[in-house]
Amino acid sequence: MPRVVDHDERRRDIADALLVVAARDGHDGVSSRAVARELGVAVGSLWHYFDGFDDVIRAAATEVTRRTEERIRRATRGLHGLARIEAIMREVLPIDATTRTEAHVVVGFWGRLASLAPAEDSAIPTLPLWRSETSEALDEAVAGGELRPDTPREDVLALLRAITYGQQVVEVAEPAGAASHLRVLAAILDPWRP
Repeated sequence: MPRVVDHDERRRDIADALLVVAARDGHDGVSSRAVARELGVAVGSLWHYFDGFDDVIRAAATEVTRRTEERIRRATRGLHGLARIEAIMREVLPIDATTRTEAHVVVGFWGRLASLAPAEDSAIPTLPLWRSETSEALDEAVAGGELRPDTPREDVLALLRAITYGQQVVEVAEPAGAASHLRVLAAILDPWRP
């Protein structure tokens, strides 16, 4: 009797393997052959689950997003306002081994993702949960008096979004300690504290 394979789970396994190879060997080491070797399978078996290597790269980017959103959900459970914002940002800023490795992986993929042909889901925001959680937390911080009533929420949200990417680039180009990344966060929020 043939073995039943969970298609979605196998796609995640392949995306995970790509992320492992990228983290360990750098982006120059990422290839279909390297991913297959990491999984201990023949290269041809990858194409039962993906139409091509570009699709594997997209799946890996989606997997990074899924992992980040999962961490955000865990980290923010029961938190409100500024505590919630800080917990969210600690899951995306490169301040620990996980988020620093992630920064190196995702920054390396950005150029490749930008050059790929558009996919059906390419317009989906990178971190939809990030935006909704952070926006809600900003509203809570203003309502709770942690931030001034005149806080330009959309502008602050845009700045927070910008540093989620910007600090990842900084980490890759000029590695800095966690305190450096967190000071950038404070510089955005502190002017709006009462």
